Amino acid sequence: MDLLELWAALGPGLAGVVFGVGWWLWVDAIVCSSVKISFVHYLPGIFATIAALMFNCVRKADIDYSPYEEGEWRLKLWLFFAYVVSFVSLAASVGFLVQDSIVKTGPSVWTGTAGVLQCVFVLGSGLIYWTHGE
Repeated sequence: MDLLELWAALGPGLAGVVFGVGWWLWVDAIVCSSVKISFVHYLPGIFATIAALMFNCVRKADIDYSPYEEGEWRLKLWLFFAYVVSFVSLAASVGFLVQDSIVKTGPSVWTGTAGVLQCVFVLGSGLIYWTHGE
């Protein structure tokens, strides 16, 4: 069994574990929080999950990388939109981390840190799954 076959066999499982760790960190932060977390704090993780689903809807084999042919512009536009959603969700989670560290009456810094880690792990799991094989 060569490395590509091993990656094709273990990649989806690894992606699932990384995805689960991301959401587990977020749920841990919500449960351990001493204040009520508003729904707005949930949105970066939800949109990161949607973005990971969006770029996993495109198969790597369907993308034409030729600069001289028109190729599948709809797929490229879909991927671009998915990456914009993913980076906006990551930026929003960093914004909540900064807000949580400044405001003393709001959620703790751990809640903001868990939100950033959740987005990183969820988006990382989506990329692991997207590259796992074919």
